Amino acid sequence: MRGERDAFRELVDAYRQHVFRIAFSVLRSEKDAEDAAQEVFIQIHKSLPDYRSQGFKTWISRIAMNKAIDFKRKQNRRREDLYDSEPALLKVVSGDEAPLARMLREEQSDEMRKRMAEMPQGHRDVIEAFYFQGKNYEEISAEMHVTVKTVESKLYRARMWIRQHWREEEWR
Repeated sequence: MRGERDAFRELVDAYRQHVFRIAFSVLRSEKDAEDAAQEVFIQIHKSLPDYRSQGFKTWISRIAMNKAIDFKRKQNRRREDLYDSEPALLKVVSGDEAPLARMLREEQSDEMRKRMAEMPQGHRDVIEAFYFQGKNYEEISAEMHVTVKTVESKLYRARMWIRQHWREEEWR
């Protein structure tokens, strides 16, 4: 076991800069490239038993490029989620709001609940968990016993359902 750890540590030392450069070329951020490089080495460690002598540096490069692209996509989705969530669903208002503003917010909330009842159950569950309960992808995936990618897909499909079935003024 110790020999395996030492060998893997040597592998990391030998390819650290190479993996970092690939990740940086996609992400253009040192911190993000470092985070992606860590994920690359975790993936390499998991995938070593499946390695089929196909050119080790090429294999590592392909994993690094794919992880960096995935990392970039996740960042873009998070940004989209931030932009999508604000106008699409209810905004949280401070406790010292005016009575008229509170009445309007409550009316919107009631209308949103009615509209949400029209959604398919799977879409409703993931929308409620993410937007109303404030859970992140990992929490939802653990709760629903699915992968994070499945949660991302479910949220995407739920948003598409909303766009297709509700007039824009109903969800903006």
